[in-house]
Amino acid sequence: MHFRWGWIEPVMPVPYVPTLGPHRPEDPLPELFEAVVAEAGTGRFLPHDKDRRWSDTKTEHVLVDAIEHDRELTLIPTLIDRGAGTVKVHVYGAVPGGLSAGADLARRLAPLHGAATARVVWFLAPDQPEEHARGVGTRVQLKEFADGPGRAATLAVHEAQKLGDDAGFEAFAREMAADGFAFVHEQMQSGTIGPVLTVQHEGRVAGAIGPMEIMIDASGAPRLLPQYFGVLPQYRGYGYGRALWRAAMHWGHQHGAVYQLLQTQVAGASDRLCAAEGLASLGYVNQKVV
Repeated sequence: MHFRWGWIEPVMPVPYVPTLGPHRPEDPLPELFEAVVAEAGTGRFLPHDKDRRWSDTKTEHVLVDAIEHDRELTLIPTLIDRGAGTVKVHVYGAVPGGLSAGADLARRLAPLHGAATARVVWFLAPDQPEEHARGVGTRVQLKEFADGPGRAATLAVHEAQKLGDDAGFEAFAREMAADGFAFVHEQMQSGTIGPVLTVQHEGRVAGAIGPMEIMIDASGAPRLLPQYFGVLPQYRGYGYGRALWRAAMHWGHQHGAVYQLLQTQVAGASDRLCAAEGLASLGYVNQKVV
């Protein structure tokens, strides 16, 4: 399977590669689309895949034989072979009925591959109204470090590879399990990930961001990887989230990162923070169960 890039590029409002996620517009996107197809079903990670830090095996792959590709509409289905399984169909194109065609394909493929969930994924350009993505979308945010890391944190932020129970991180992680911190705590205990930055309230962990890690991307540039990020509900409004964010950006800049890409829930707290800190929006990634 080979893509005609002249068919995809005009209908791709967000630089997003199935199984890999968002990229910068200047990244080698045609090669990345071909690469995820070439590796489909092998279980291997591409060298620049951010998910390789969490597992030895790639659990999402393109369903190559089910790709539909023409001048105005490209449908790229993937299978997440984890848990009960999920089929996602990525829709590139804005022709009438394109989203319905993607949903129909997802519904057909899910039972064929033993997947319990079928989803459709579609994209909106950054100049589209935000309300079109609320409740279904994330905003792709780009932080570039060419002009420096930005403002420094005005509150104390601590860096740790491991945190003992005396700091209260285990209790924090348990309370913030839905935000991924129980998983982060497990990884910290094994010593296999980069440091986590924390803020404390009266000696106990109130918020955290991490792990802090850098990976070389497909174009050879050092990229600050996305982090888990959260503040306990009872400590929101103290400025802890902004302090953590700014400390993380300074960490990335000090360790040679050229940029960071992340996705924030549209109109959520992190989304508003990133906007206030001057990050550039690359558009919206939306998805829903069908």
